[in-house]
Amino acid sequence: MLRYIGRRLLWMIPVLLGVSFILFSIMEFSPGDPARMLLGEYAAKADVDALHEEMGLNEPFLVRYGTYVVSMLHGDFGTSYQTRVNCATEILQRFPATLKIAGSATFLAAVIGIPIGIISATKQYSMTDVFVTTTSMIFTSIPAFWLGLILIVVFTLHLHILPSVGSGTWKHFVMPALAMSAQLTATLVRMTRSTMLDVIRQDYIRTAKAKGASQNRIILKHALRNTMLPVVTILGLDFGNLLGGCLIIENVFGISGLGTLMVDAVKSKDTPMLVASVLFASLVGGLVTLIVDVIYTYIDPRVKMQYIKGSK
Repeated sequence: MLRYIGRRLLWMIPVLLGVSFILFSIMEFSPGDPARMLLGEYAAKADVDALHEEMGLNEPFLVRYGTYVVSMLHGDFGTSYQTRVNCATEILQRFPATLKIAGSATFLAAVIGIPIGIISATKQYSMTDVFVTTTSMIFTSIPAFWLGLILIVVFTLHLHILPSVGSGTWKHFVMPALAMSAQLTATLVRMTRSTMLDVIRQDYIRTAKAKGASQNRIILKHALRNTMLPVVTILGLDFGNLLGGCLIIENVFGISGLGTLMVDAVKSKDTPMLVASVLFASLVGGLVTLIVDVIYTYIDPRVKMQYIKGSK
C-alpha cells in the first residue's frame, strides 16, 4: 500500500507540471498587458517598459516558464503582479474560507443524502420514493448561484436571520454551504438509491433474509458497506471540484476565497497568482482522490488485496 501511495504521489508531479505549462501558455497568448493594466491606459511607455523589466516580462516565454518551474521546485511560487505579495502567502490566507464552504457543503450532502437514498431504496415505488426521486431531479437542475440568491431573499431580506455578505462568523457560511450542497445532495440520493437497489438484490442479501436477519441489520451490516464504494467516489471527486468551483458562490456572498482569487488573477492577467492558485487546487484535489482510494481499502478488503498484488 505504501508503495502504491508513493507511486501516486510521484505521478502528481508531471500532472502539476502539465497544468502549469497549459496555464502559462493560455495567459501568455491571451490579450492584455499586465504592466499596462497596473499602470493604467495613459501611463508613459518608459514606465511600462521599466515595469516589464522588473517583472521579467521581456524574457522569452520558455525562459520565463523554466525560471518559474525551477523556483516552484524550490518552494517559491512567485509574487503577485497585482498585490506584490507572495502567492503562497495569499493563497493560504484565502484557502480557509473556500475550505469551510466546500467542507460544510460536502458534510451536509453526506449527512442528508445518504440516509435519504437508503430510505428511498428500501421503500421502492412508494410515495416516499416518488417524492424523493422527484425532489432530487429538481435540485439537480437548480444552479447553485440561483439557489444562493433565493436564500439571500428569504433568510436575509425577509427573515433577517443570516448575513448575506462576508466571512467573519459561522453564520456567513450557512447559506453558501446550503447553496453548494443542494446539487451534491441530490446526486448522492440518486447514487445511494440506485446502488442500494442493486446490492439488496444480491444472493448474500437473500441468504441473510432467509436466516431471519432483521431489515435494519441487513441494510446496515451487509448492504451499506458495498453501497458506500461509489458514494465515497462521488463525495471525494465533488469535494475536490467544490474547492475549485466555489468562485461563483464566493462572488454571490462576497467571500474572499480561493475562487475569487482566481477570478481576480484572470482579470488582471496575474500569471503567477493564477498558476499558483490552480496548482494548489489541483494538488488538494489529487490528495483528496488518493485519500478516497485509501478509504476504499477499509470499506472493501478486496480492493486492498488488488493494491498489494499490483505493488509486487
